Formats: sequence, structure tokens, C-alpha cells
Amino acid sequence: MEDQIIHGTHVFDKEPTLTGATAVASTPMFEPWTGPGRVFYKIRKDVIAPRHFRESEDMGTIAVRYVVTSEGEVHTRIRIDAVFVETAHRRLHPSDGTVESSEFKVIQEHLQAIQFAAQEAADAKRRLESAELVRQTVIRQREDETTRLAAAQSSVQDLEQRINAMRHEVERRAKAPGADLKAAPFRAAANVKTLAAYTEVVIMIVTPHWYGVETPDGQRGWMRADQLETLP
Repeated sequence: MEDQIIHGTHVFDKEPTLTGATAVASTPMFEPWTGPGRVFYKIRKDVIAPRHFRESEDMGTIAVRYVVTSEGEVHTRIRIDAVFVETAHRRLHPSDGTVESSEFKVIQEHLQAIQFAAQEAADAKRRLESAELVRQTVIRQREDETTRLAAAQSSVQDLEQRINAMRHEVERRAKAPGADLKAAPFRAAANVKTLAAYTEVVIMIVTPHWYGVETPDGQRGWMRADQLETLP
């Protein structure tokens, strides 16, 4: 609603996008709104016979009205009206519906983009929380193991063997000739970086076919399980 485009109409065939619109608090081109909801307006002045307004043949102003009404706690209804008013004769020409449907489509796409971004952020937060939980679990396991070993007065050799065993459980290295670190657990995901052969990583998340890992320089991403091998 706040962009500078009147969607669904244009003036010249070589310029299919009508820009230069401005948001306004009110306009005399519509009767004062007395119904429920919040009202917003966008106008574009000095337009010559815009397309998709019935019988428009002169210079004038396009006005678009948006009425936003809440329906419960989740749903919102948007009503859109568009008119063209001639400057000289003050004749009003309603849209044939193209402007309204085009404006609604743009708003819908914008809302979908916002929802998608919010979902992506929520998923990223859950992945970070899961990785941190795994890290804390491993830390607690190491602390508990160290305490038990100290209490039992284990030999240095036995302690080293246990630490190495735990290291083999949570660390892997990239197989030759190297492997891609992905941004998400699927083959078509973007590459974060390419790891050289035998680069060691810490396993943060385990799935049947993918591991969420952290590299020695602190980068996180996903690698296929068949691209990793246990440490020697």
C-alpha cells in the first residue's frame, strides 16, 4: 500500500508501470469512510487517460482506497477501490477491476514474503537451540565421565582411551577429495563453503542422511553422512 506504483494500469504502452504515486491520509475523490476498519489512500496526479478505467479520456488523478478490517485474532479482510477523476470536468471513472485485483495480488505476495521470512527465522532459531542443546549435553557427558574416572582413579592411558572414544562419537572429518558444507539438509541447498579433504568437524545435529556440523573456524552447516568418516 505504501509503494509508489499504481498496479494494474498504465498510461503509455511503452511504459507498463505507472509510478509516482503517494500515500495520503485522505482524498475528496472518495466519500468519507464511516464503516469499520482502518482506511488508507494512495493517489497519482496528472495521469492521461489511464488504462482499465472506463471511458477515461482526459487528464486527472487516480485514487486507490484500502479498507483493512480485522476478523477475529487471525484473519484480516482488505477491500480495495480504485477511481480516476478528470481534472477539468471532475467526472469519475471507476476501475474495471484490474487495478483492485493487481493491488491485492501485490499485497498478498508481500504478506507471503513476510510470513516466509518469519518462518525461516523461527526455523533458524530452533536449529541453533538444538545445536546448543547437543553441545551442552556433550559437555555434561564429558564432565560426568571425567568425574567418574577421577573417582575411580583410572590410569592415564584409560582416561585417554575414553576421551578419544567420545571424540570419535561427536567428531568426523571430510572424505577425500573434500565436500560441500550446505546451508540446509538437501542437495539443492546453497553451498556455505567447500571443505578440504580431512577437515575435522563437530557433529551438532544427527539425522538419518545428514549431519548438522560446525567447522574449526566456527561455521555451521549441513553435510551428507556419506561424505564424512570417523577420525583415525
